Amino acid sequence: MTQTLQDLLPQVQQLSSEDRAELASILLRSLEPEEDPEDVAAAWAEELERREEEIRSGKVVAIPHEQVMAELRKLTS
Repeated sequence: MTQTLQDLLPQVQQLSSEDRAELASILLRSLEPEEDPEDVAAAWAEELERREEEIRSGKVVAIPHEQVMAELRKLTS
């Protein structure tokens, strides 16, 4: 553990659990490689095409929005 981390640790431990969770999330995201927006868009386009083909082929049956929302309301009430 570096000296900088040793100096920061007592301050971090005094944070609320919510603030520590947010800090942990920020730190974890900082470790992820930055993605090229064009690569992300291409990946989403591929995923949408795959899902559309699954619906067209009958492999997957879509559920109407109204039905999904009604079921969610039942679960949360």
